[in-house]
Amino acid sequence: MNKTLSIIIPAYNEEHTISEIISRLNDVELIGGIKKEVVIIDDCSTDRTQYFILENIKKHPHLRIQFYKKDKNQGKGSALHLGFEKASGDFIVVQDADLEYDPNEYNLLLKPLLDNLADVVYGSRFIGGNPHRILFFWHSIGNKFLTTISNMFNNLNLTDMETCYKMFRSDIIKNLTLKEERFGFEPEVTAKISKIKGIRIYEIGISYYGRTYEEGKKIGWKDGFRTLYCILKYSF
Repeated sequence: MNKTLSIIIPAYNEEHTISEIISRLNDVELIGGIKKEVVIIDDCSTDRTQYFILENIKKHPHLRIQFYKKDKNQGKGSALHLGFEKASGDFIVVQDADLEYDPNEYNLLLKPLLDNLADVVYGSRFIGGNPHRILFFWHSIGNKFLTTISNMFNNLNLTDMETCYKMFRSDIIKNLTLKEERFGFEPEVTAKISKIKGIRIYEIGISYYGRTYEEGKKIGWKDGFRTLYCILKYSF
């Protein structure tokens, strides 16, 4: 029986990119005959994100899409919690609604899982020879600093804890109790999977097509302080 990859998309005010990401998901071919399930959570967008999601559901009838709209904006983490609950696939991956990450690289993350080498695979923006857009110096320093602190407290050697592309065996992520509603999801989930006895975490290089704030990037310096707090909180 073919396995399924559940692709969880938290979306907030992504009217300019949501159609393109759904189109890319429709076109991507997964290795091993793996099927796709897309779970989109609209985190109470105030623009036309919902309109374009519904239009693309009609446009791609063969792409299995679940769509949920929240009544209140609560943050990326909260949207992901709902997405993980609704997902029915054997594997689960997080996909932001922007165009910073390339769904064609799912197969890179899937291979260690299909080969039964890994339980969780992180896609790192800082290793490998794939394209990486040059943007903010202090963001890169901040990412590396937070990843280092996370590694210290969780006894890991990741290069990119903050990456969006995290792929899990579904039983792993569904059995975690996650609390962070905003961008604290990344350090929380990293800390909690690191404590699972015998967990096999892999990391592989991916491309990164980052956005500027003018292009819609949302994470800010305050989220960096929250991330540091979450590293300390969940590591203990």
